[in-house]
Amino acid sequence: MKAITQHRYGSYEVLHHEEVPRPAPGPGQVLLRVAAAGVDPGQWHLMAGLPLAARLAFGPSRPRAVVRGRDVAGTVVETGPGVTGLTEGDEVFGVADGSFAEYAVAKAGLLVQRPANVPATVAAATPTSGYTALRAVAKAALTPGQRALVIGAGGGIGTMLVQILAARGVSVTGACSASKAALVRSLGAATVIDYRVTPLGTGYDAVFDLAGLRGLPSLRKLLTPRGTLVLIGGEDSGRWLGGATTRSLRANLVNLFTTQRLRPVLALENRADLAELAALLEAGTLTPRVERTFPLAGTAEALRRLMEGQAQGKYVITP
Repeated sequence: MKAITQHRYGSYEVLHHEEVPRPAPGPGQVLLRVAAAGVDPGQWHLMAGLPLAARLAFGPSRPRAVVRGRDVAGTVVETGPGVTGLTEGDEVFGVADGSFAEYAVAKAGLLVQRPANVPATVAAATPTSGYTALRAVAKAALTPGQRALVIGAGGGIGTMLVQILAARGVSVTGACSASKAALVRSLGAATVIDYRVTPLGTGYDAVFDLAGLRGLPSLRKLLTPRGTLVLIGGEDSGRWLGGATTRSLRANLVNLFTTQRLRPVLALENRADLAELAALLEAGTLTPRVERTFPLAGTAEALRRLMEGQAQGKYVITP
């Protein structure tokens, strides 16, 4: 089968489109014929081996997993021992190691049925960004009528956050580049700000920062005295520990001395959240915006464009 492989850490040239053996499912696993695979920043970190501390999990000198990709939508073609609830022919989505390929093995517990009214490309765009958006919304614990600012509202997670918050009656201000303003407004944002030229405002009950480019003091000034700052990622620095880890440590320290709440988000893959995402997709409450699909051979280009901030929503690979 064809797959996107990586045998060393580095930039986009370490990704190769080549022939590899088709995997076989083990106990509790299923083999999927991949229909679509979502692209997210985590795949860039795996490619680059950054932050360096993450190589303890990825592989100290080279990646332990050769085939890239995680988010997936596809068809079950084979089940391993002990699998219940999934059978051959089922259309599913979730996460699978090595989804940038024609076939991938997934844990049955990290897959759910794809709703019939949801295209495979949309389902594949959902898991990682969707998990993160759900956890972020839970951290803020907002009620209808409260005000939220989403910084980075035009990206993969941001577009999902805007939709989920707006559906819950929250008044959303989306901060994004001017080129993404129409998209963010169409998702339910009450106000859209071009962060490059317009002040972000103040008095928000919650601020969701996805960009990671502002310091904690400046972000806290945007909040009410008892508001919540939700920190999602952080791509600006941190070669050893990563910008997100550094910000999380600082936030936990600041929490000891303020009435505001600073809440880093750690989104762990779980079937309960995946089932909730499936329900939101089926109801039309959440519709990930897939700006563009790429062929398998275009995976490196998709990652490059994503990390340069060009994506308006999500990119998806279609083997």
